[in-house]
Amino acid sequence: MSFKVNDKVTWVGKIDWELRKFHGDEYSTHRGSAYNSFLVRDEKIVLIDTVWQPFAKEFVANLKKEIDLNKIDYIIANHGEVDHTGALPELMKEIPNTPIYCTKNAVKSIKGQYHEDWNFVEVKTGDILDLGKNKITFIEAKMLHWPDTMFSYLDGDNILFSNDAFGQHYASEFMFNDLVDQSELYQEAIKYYANILTPFSKFVERKIEEILKLNIPIDLICPSHGVMWRDNPLQIVNQYMKWAKNFKENQITIIYDTMWNATRLMAENIAEGIKEVDPEANIKLFNSAHADKNDILTEVFKSKAIVVGSPTINKGILSSSASILEMIRGLEFKEKKAAVFGSYGWSGEALKMLTQLLKEAKFEIVQEGLNILWKPDEDGLTKCKEFGKNFGEAVK
Repeated sequence: MSFKVNDKVTWVGKIDWELRKFHGDEYSTHRGSAYNSFLVRDEKIVLIDTVWQPFAKEFVANLKKEIDLNKIDYIIANHGEVDHTGALPELMKEIPNTPIYCTKNAVKSIKGQYHEDWNFVEVKTGDILDLGKNKITFIEAKMLHWPDTMFSYLDGDNILFSNDAFGQHYASEFMFNDLVDQSELYQEAIKYYANILTPFSKFVERKIEEILKLNIPIDLICPSHGVMWRDNPLQIVNQYMKWAKNFKENQITIIYDTMWNATRLMAENIAEGIKEVDPEANIKLFNSAHADKNDILTEVFKSKAIVVGSPTINKGILSSSASILEMIRGLEFKEKKAAVFGSYGWSGEALKMLTQLLKEAKFEIVQEGLNILWKPDEDGLTKCKEFGKNFGEAVK
């Protein structure tokens, strides 16, 4: 499958309807994804990015139907990660001397992954590739989300090929933002930002400010995953600016795991207490052993505060609690508040451990944790509601 983006640009990528896990098992892709690759035809012809390695042979075979491979003058690798460069080994068997334009860090990345010394041309911000009637300008975008990432801007057509920035793991035959379900699109876009780009928010903000200062017209944004932004394309740029600035909504997320339902009961009653004092807050509960971890992290990203609970087991916490807190730590959320709760039968160390892990993740602990022996009785449930009320007041 290929289709014309406009008279000059053709999409030659791959829609992956079956994808359900990405980055190993670290990222869930409920709606599949797309690996976007583009063929730009001018007096010179350039291929921008390829597809993930499992689709390499299919990609090259389809590309041959679209163009004589020997007519491709240049290849641009905006980012070295294998979901973008995975078809290069198969492609370079056919056209081994074709120059590959990429950043210095991308050369290291691509060589490190494929152990090939192709005809690399290192570029930096401001470098230009002249195609004849139009030019491509390169803009380094370090840490969006790898050190090697760059954008490519096609003048005349005013297209920004933004690689991982502004993308979504979202499969659709429509491939343009104005044609797809908007709630699905924005759910996948915020999930993508929350789980992948949050640690690099300062870089996101600086890069967007840098691009806006260039005052270049942008009529189309073509990310490397998901649909392209042609209807008001700067809407996603503006959204990224909001997300990059320690984003939070009036939401509180409660994350718990449970062995015999004690911490579940505690979580539900804490939620009732919060709701009494902050009825406008959107309160969401997740059992970390059952819920999708990336969906949980997206909700944490949206939240002004979280409450985390686990029973004590073997002087520690349940594995799903430890796992989600490690992921939370790695995403480096800013300006968020927290509290902890737990149940126990003997020693009750979970509370101290949860508190320490949240402090390491730079959350502000706003009140002392609640620890209940065995399963909460009516008095215990009342304590949970009071705990929730106090927390709700503290984070209003």
